[in-house]
Amino acid sequence: MSTRWQYQVVEIKPGLMGGFKAEVVQEALVRQGQLGWELVELMPSNSGSMSVLAVFKREA
Repeated sequence: MSTRWQYQVVEIKPGLMGGFKAEVVQEALVRQGQLGWELVELMPSNSGSMSVLAVFKREA
């Protein structure tokens, strides 16, 4: 039987000056990890806001 996956995308927004603080990114990743989500990829958002999309997965 094949494994079934759930996926979740979380938007991480930059600070007021446009950069990302490591502790803000780490907090977002740790929060999802504590809920059982595994990070698959980080990618830029297409929304024009300079945010980053974090894609997570976990077994269904």
